[in-house]
Amino acid sequence: MDDLQSKGHDCSYLINDDKVEKGDVLVFLSYEKIFADLSLNKHNLVIHESDLPKGRGMSPLTWQVLEGINDIPVTLLEASEKVDAGKIYNQLWIHLEGHELIAEIKQKQGEATIELVTWFVDNYPASASGKEQSGEPTYYKRRNRQHSRLDVNKTILEQFNLLRVCDNQRYPAFFELGGHTYTIKIEKNN
Repeated sequence: MDDLQSKGHDCSYLINDDKVEKGDVLVFLSYEKIFADLSLNKHNLVIHESDLPKGRGMSPLTWQVLEGINDIPVTLLEASEKVDAGKIYNQLWIHLEGHELIAEIKQKQGEATIELVTWFVDNYPASASGKEQSGEPTYYKRRNRQHSRLDVNKTILEQFNLLRVCDNQRYPAFFELGGHTYTIKIEKNN
């Protein structure tokens, strides 16, 4: 946001959606609801990590890592009443080498997000000409703690992608054995 303000753009950072005021561009980051008044701003931007319309829904970045995908698109699109169904403005791809843990993965995603939002604002209004999505949509479901469950009968290698995307604080990896639950936290030593 500092970069945009230094370029003369009038920007605000809000945590509560009830504070949104009328403007040209509203950017939703990590927003897990449908915003009630999409007509308040000329453009309501969303970042979504999939090659839309494939991979609409929740946690697309995590699901793709679990699928073994290493080249993941980060898509800038217009918010719409239907989840992740709006016009696509731009897309960047992040490359994972297969060793990155969730913080490193999110860092790459965050850098792509900043680049996409900055591109849109710097080139506005020309950047607002996007393309409609085409093709059959697929959907990812919401992840929860149970999705971090390890299988004691599988090797670490077989479950490494799951370990990579587990959040040590919010959704740590865990397994159950002999009536007990054990938590596993993963960190990289460089």
